[in-house]
Amino acid sequence: MARAKKEITCDAVVVGGGPSGRITALALAKTDVKTALVASLDAPQDARTTALWQKSIDLLKDLGIWGYILPTAEPLKTMRMIDGSKRLIRSPETLFESAELGVEEFGYNIINAELNKVLAAACSAEDNITCVDDFAENAAFSEEKAVITTKTGTTVSADLAVAADGRNSLLRTSAGIEVKRWSYPQTALVLNLEHTLPHRGISTEFHTPTGPFTLVPLPGRRSSLVCVETAETADRLKTMDKKLLARDLEDRAHSILGKFTVISEPQTFPLSGMTAHSVVANRLSLIGETAHVFPPVGAQGLNLSMRDIADLISAVAAAQAKGQDIGSLEALKTFEHKRMADIRSRTNAVDMLNRSLLTDFLPVQAARSAGMYLAGKIGPFRRLLMREGMAPGTGFQLRPYL
Repeated sequence: MARAKKEITCDAVVVGGGPSGRITALALAKTDVKTALVASLDAPQDARTTALWQKSIDLLKDLGIWGYILPTAEPLKTMRMIDGSKRLIRSPETLFESAELGVEEFGYNIINAELNKVLAAACSAEDNITCVDDFAENAAFSEEKAVITTKTGTTVSADLAVAADGRNSLLRTSAGIEVKRWSYPQTALVLNLEHTLPHRGISTEFHTPTGPFTLVPLPGRRSSLVCVETAETADRLKTMDKKLLARDLEDRAHSILGKFTVISEPQTFPLSGMTAHSVVANRLSLIGETAHVFPPVGAQGLNLSMRDIADLISAVAAAQAKGQDIGSLEALKTFEHKRMADIRSRTNAVDMLNRSLLTDFLPVQAARSAGMYLAGKIGPFRRLLMREGMAPGTGFQLRPYL
């Protein structure tokens, strides 16, 4: 690990220590970009989990770190959708199986704390990354450089700054990029469970009137849970005795995994959405939750962020090949075009699906039910949905540049 200095000059600076920021720093470093990472050296402790699809895992393999993550990850082989709404028009139960696409699994479910630990260690060990154990306090962007000043006074000057500092991004605000925000009348209760029956690699999502109730496999007889409810109900569940909470959640799951035991502290997160009006500015690119936020539907969040990273690396590599300045707007225009199209389509799809669960409007219920029926009965349509869910479009190609 290179030592942080009071004044650092590099090719690119990444601000943010979550998975998106650390993966971006590693990917830039592997593309022969001298990189600074402004973030705490300590791996964030996060008991939540993330489902990563195969294309995201390919990126981690290319970075040489997937082998360290795999022992604590669980393969996801089947996606089961169950309409638990009890409404007049209900969708049939639908199964999406990875074998139908000729792959062993759609992806893997990973505990965030384990992922963060591997990423922090990889960044610290990478010779082409200067780790600045600090937090950004100021960001300035000129025609020539991006300059990040940390809370302890270190300055980092770079041709390109990458904002991975979350939905309330300092870098995005400093660059004057505006955002659109909205909220939902929902709160997600998140926790991990042990259960007495095996999950067999099946992720089960109940569609309820308040949102999805999703059980995602973890190693052993364990699963992560995302239960989307009203704010009042989510807060009540969070403060329940754990034995009573386990019984309540088991009832909601119709005991499909047997008896439940809560093994992590319940957390709640109000659901909201946000999109940036642009993902680039002079000397700046946005990735992850600096650019897009939406509800936890279909495991799209970090997978969308991974596509941000892949397209950024592709743009940087193309600029290097042409001898261009990697932080110029000219170099970043392809990244902007690809990302805005992907973000809009994915955000609209997730928003539409989430709102379709909340509405009592019969035509919408009928349309959702018909879509699930067709997915269950028509193979080509079902396979199209599976492929689009895992890797929309053809813009996720990183391997040639690493």
